[in-house]
Amino acid sequence: MNFQIVRILDQDELRQIVPRLACGKFVDGKLTAEGPAREVKNNLQIERSDPELTDLDQIILAALRRNQVFQSFAFAKRIMLPLFNRYENGMEYGAHVDSAVMGKGAEQIRSDLSMTIFLSDPASYDGGELALEFPLGEQEIKLDAGEAVVYPSTLVHRVTAVTRGVRLAAVTWIMSSVPDERLRGILFDLNQAMSHASAKGDHDLGVLLSKSYNNLLRYAIEL
Repeated sequence: MNFQIVRILDQDELRQIVPRLACGKFVDGKLTAEGPAREVKNNLQIERSDPELTDLDQIILAALRRNQVFQSFAFAKRIMLPLFNRYENGMEYGAHVDSAVMGKGAEQIRSDLSMTIFLSDPASYDGGELALEFPLGEQEIKLDAGEAVVYPSTLVHRVTAVTRGVRLAAVTWIMSSVPDERLRGILFDLNQAMSHASAKGDHDLGVLLSKSYNNLLRYAIEL
């Protein structure tokens, strides 16, 4: 399993989020980076003075909870409050890997999956691609506003330099109730196969796939 692209936010939600970010207070992104990542992080992020949910957090988290593709891919057990970041001309985030444990104190989670939700129209800025490093080379990703990419937190990744305009995004991390990445991939494929069987009206195949899916889930899930 590599990554999944999902539409998370609709236009109404974007109209609520983006103008609020335009007047938000941004601080140096290095403040939340740890280890080697701090040396290569050059961006801005909305200042978060306390762990309380904001209106923007609630919009993002509600969108994730209702999205069936995201849920079937991630098996989200816990989700970090999002960080809203901003890349201006010349800003980038060099190659790094996300910390295995994110957050502090009671809010700590194991980072199984990372997510970037793109908030800016891709035509409004140049550069700013999310580059994921795979054995066969890099995969550069730049999505429409409201679309997100979910990928294993174990991957080395970077954000290429913005050379025009402003790139806004929300990033978060997910602790999965199915920690094994390989089993998550199989479960996601079985879920998709069940949907196809249902669409074709093949009841017997749907029952067989449902049996395999649920029996594997019993083995894999940690509640």
